[in-house]
Amino acid sequence: MNDRKYIKTIILHRFFRKMLRAAAVCMMGLVACLFLGKTILGSYIWYGNEGLYPMIHWISDNQGLFVCFMFLAGLVAIGIFYWIKLLNYFQEVLAAMEKLNDKEELIQLRPQLQEVEQYMNELKRQKERNEQRAREAEQRKNDLIVYLAHDLKTPLTSVIGYLTLLKEECGISARLQEKYLSISLEKAERLEDLINEFFEITRFNLTHLELETSRISLKMMLEQTVFEFHPVFLEKNLSCGLSVEPPDLKITCDPDKIQRVFDNLLRNAALYSYEGAKVEIRASLAGKMVRIQVENQGAAIPQEKLGRIFEQFFRLDSARQSKNGGAGLGLAIAKEIVRLHGGNIWAESCQERTVFTVELPVSFDA
Repeated sequence: MNDRKYIKTIILHRFFRKMLRAAAVCMMGLVACLFLGKTILGSYIWYGNEGLYPMIHWISDNQGLFVCFMFLAGLVAIGIFYWIKLLNYFQEVLAAMEKLNDKEELIQLRPQLQEVEQYMNELKRQKERNEQRAREAEQRKNDLIVYLAHDLKTPLTSVIGYLTLLKEECGISARLQEKYLSISLEKAERLEDLINEFFEITRFNLTHLELETSRISLKMMLEQTVFEFHPVFLEKNLSCGLSVEPPDLKITCDPDKIQRVFDNLLRNAALYSYEGAKVEIRASLAGKMVRIQVENQGAAIPQEKLGRIFEQFFRLDSARQSKNGGAGLGLAIAKEIVRLHGGNIWAESCQERTVFTVELPVSFDA
C-alpha cells in the first residue's frame, strides 16, 4: 500500500507541476497578446463601422474581465488536457504493476514517468531478492532438519547398544560398566542437544519474542554469564577477561533475553577459539548507547560469510560437524533480540581475531 501511495504521489506531483507551469505560461501569453494586440490595433484608424469594432471596443473597455475570462477558459482547457494525460499515466502504471511478478521483463514506461519506472523496477528487483533469500533460508532449514534427523540415529544407536550390553552381559566388570554408562550418558546428552535444536527451529518460527524489561547491572549479568561458561572454557583451556566501564553501569532490558544474546556470543567464541586462547569481553558507554564487544582469537571468518552469519539456519562450518554444528539459529535469534531492544549487532573478523559488537540503548521502553 505504501508503494502505491508513493507512486501516486510522484505522478500527482508531476501532474500538478506541469499544470501550474502551463497555467503560468497561459497567463503570460494572454497578457503579452493583450499588449501586442493593443499595439497593433492602435496603429490603425478606426471609423466605428467595422464589423470587429464593437468587440474590440468592449475588450478595450473591459480588459481585466477579458483577461480573467480567457484565463479561466485556458485553465479549463489545460485541466481537461492534463486530466486525460493523468488518466493515461495511471492506466499505464496499473498495467505495469501487473508485470511486477514477471521475473524476466523489466518495466518500461514513457519518458515522463522515468522516476516511477526506476522505482517500480527497484521494487521488482527487491522482491526477487527477498524471494531468493526466502528460498535459500527454506532450503537451509530443510537440509538442516534432514541432517539433524540423520544425526539422531547415531547417538541413539550407541545408547541402545551399550544399554543392551549392560543388560545382557552379566559378567561385565565394574570398570567396564562405568565406561559403558559414561558413553551412554554422553550420547544421551548429545541427543538432548539435537532435540533442543529442533525445539529452537520450531519456537523461532512460530512464536513472537516479547520483552519484559527491568533495570539491571550490566557487570553483574556479564559476570554471571562468564561464570556459567567456566566449564565450557576449561574444555579448551580458554581464559576470559571482562572489563565494564563504568563498573556501576546499568541498562534497561529484558535480562533473560539479553543474557541469551551473550550466551550465543560466548558459545561461538569458545567454539571457534584456538586452544589456550583468551576471550575478551569489553563494555563501555558510547553516547546514549552501551557498547559490548566479545573478542576471540581464532581462524578469521571469510568476508563472504561475515555478512550472512546472522541469517536463519546459516552455519559457519563448511563441513557439517555433528559435534559442533548447531541449528544455525543462535546469531539470528541474538540479532532479533537486539533489534527488539532498539540496538544493533555486527561482526568484524581479520588477522585471526573476531569481534562481535552489540550496541544497546542505556534506557529502553518496550
